[in-house]
Amino acid sequence: MKAQNSLNVERQAAEEMKAFLAGLPNLTRSHVERHGTAGKPDDGVDLVAEGSFAGKPLHLIVEVKSSGQPRMVRSAAEQLHRYMRNHAGHAVPVVMAPYLSKQARDVCREEGVGYLDFMGNALIASGTIYIEREVPGQPEPERRALRSLYKPKSARVLRRLLREPDRRWRTAELADAAGVSSGLVSNVGSALRERGWAEQTDEGLALIDPDALLDSWADNYEPPRGEEHRRYTSLHGKALADRLEGLSSLEGRVALASFSAAQQLAPYVRHPNTYFYADEMGLASLDDLLGASDAPKGANVTIVVPEEDGVLDDAVHVGEGILVTSPVQTYLDLMQMGDRGSEGAAELRHRLLGWRA
Repeated sequence: MKAQNSLNVERQAAEEMKAFLAGLPNLTRSHVERHGTAGKPDDGVDLVAEGSFAGKPLHLIVEVKSSGQPRMVRSAAEQLHRYMRNHAGHAVPVVMAPYLSKQARDVCREEGVGYLDFMGNALIASGTIYIEREVPGQPEPERRALRSLYKPKSARVLRRLLREPDRRWRTAELADAAGVSSGLVSNVGSALRERGWAEQTDEGLALIDPDALLDSWADNYEPPRGEEHRRYTSLHGKALADRLEGLSSLEGRVALASFSAAQQLAPYVRHPNTYFYADEMGLASLDDLLGASDAPKGANVTIVVPEEDGVLDDAVHVGEGILVTSPVQTYLDLMQMGDRGSEGAAELRHRLLGWRA
């Protein structure tokens, strides 16, 4: 017997499929039937849907999953392919789940199966029939799960993994490097594995799709919480650059951020303002270094003192004495800065975060 939750999801899937088909203007005589119920054996799929679309027969075989995580989607696709090998006919294999993320939908494309989720995201392709639909947004449970994954403490783990994406980490080793508990590392690892972004072997945890992780993080990114200080300095050009070489010798902690960090890591887009993360002691030292003063209007320096110092722990040295946010953190911050920021982020990713095959 299937778990009650799975049966409830199947029932809803059948209703969602009926509604989806009913909304297609060129489809007639549609019929949806659940398998493994009403005395019928479960022969490997959960739903069968039939109809006529634009005068051509449409036959869908559907595997329903209660979770749309990529690894579950891949498993469903494999099950559908086994079914197709053992049954004659020209059916379209389709995966259904309450929600399929972009990554999960990409898995369906890679596996050559269609998809439909309860949000309305859909892809059905068969011969001359091609139906594709994308619906913006995420269901609240998925948003909550992603917000939890990208919280400041969890982000410490993600930064360490993305800094060395090919490395395999023991739980205690990663917890020590990230400055978090082993329990949190285990929770983060589980969330990454569920989404098909990491794997656990005898040698430890390692990323297998760092690009998908970074894409999702950027889509759901919230800048570090903290107090923002807007300043004005008369320094510019070479005079400012010379002063910045003394950042690593300041009392406290200071790192160039956003456009200013990108200018050091992968110069592409110039920006008139200078951006920093700093702790309280670093803020005072930075004011002295730059001769900066409060500037409610006309500020050309922005300093954020974050509540959680993971962004400062992850800072890297460039040149002589200059500290900047890591490439991953810089990318995330740039993606929040409008079109120019997105341009700079794309260039930085191309140069320094080139994980894509």
